[in-house]
Amino acid sequence: MLLPPSEGKAAPKRGAALDLATLSLPVLTPAREAVIEALVELCAYDEPAVMELLAVPKSQPELVSLNAKLRTSPAARASSIYTGVVYDALSYDSLSSAAKRRATGRVMVTSSVFGLVGLADRIPSYRLSGDATLPGLGGVQAHWRKHLEPAVLEALGGGLLIDLRSGTYASFWKPTAVAAKTATVRVLHEINGQRKVVSHFNKATKGRLVRTLLEENATPRTPAALTEALQDLGWTVERGEPGKAGTQLDVIVSEL
Repeated sequence: MLLPPSEGKAAPKRGAALDLATLSLPVLTPAREAVIEALVELCAYDEPAVMELLAVPKSQPELVSLNAKLRTSPAARASSIYTGVVYDALSYDSLSSAAKRRATGRVMVTSSVFGLVGLADRIPSYRLSGDATLPGLGGVQAHWRKHLEPAVLEALGGGLLIDLRSGTYASFWKPTAVAAKTATVRVLHEINGQRKVVSHFNKATKGRLVRTLLEENATPRTPAALTEALQDLGWTVERGEPGKAGTQLDVIVSEL
């Protein structure tokens, strides 16, 4: 299950610093190093200019300092670094022990700095949007498009990819090579017969959906099997036709 990151992140007060060698998918280590080097170097310079380049709010200059100290700041499990609606709804800390073990192997987060991270990977807090451009590196999206596919395929193995990423992070990598075993989830809010995408419902529903699949130990192998599993668990799901980037599943909600 592939999640987007959160814009807001917790900043650990203590703990060991980042060790790239300990992260999942070591094939990404050189690409991660390239982003970190560019970001740390950028954030060591003129703060106002950097804030503008990275679209950091003027009221939060400390976010630039976080980036400058990426190599030395305390790191913590990604499950506690990422915050916000998706992760509140997932509520990792309240999962059963068995569901937490499943999450370690089945859930990954798309990251502008690290490409992909597992929930058990220890990372520091950072601020880097997916649509940012870094001097010496170029666009973050374009950088990861060159590197992510081997890592995703390694993580996926023979299983089903449940793609829950938002638009910006979906552009980091397109699952055309594994379209037959990819389900792209879209959440639609239905009111009086009208359906539309609403950010809060979208994010909260995706977090709840992941939580349900982990707790129920659901292991569908195809988009059709995922549709059936979610329907059996009480979700309203409509499955589209297979396409070049997988099969779209619409999850319909009327209330949070």
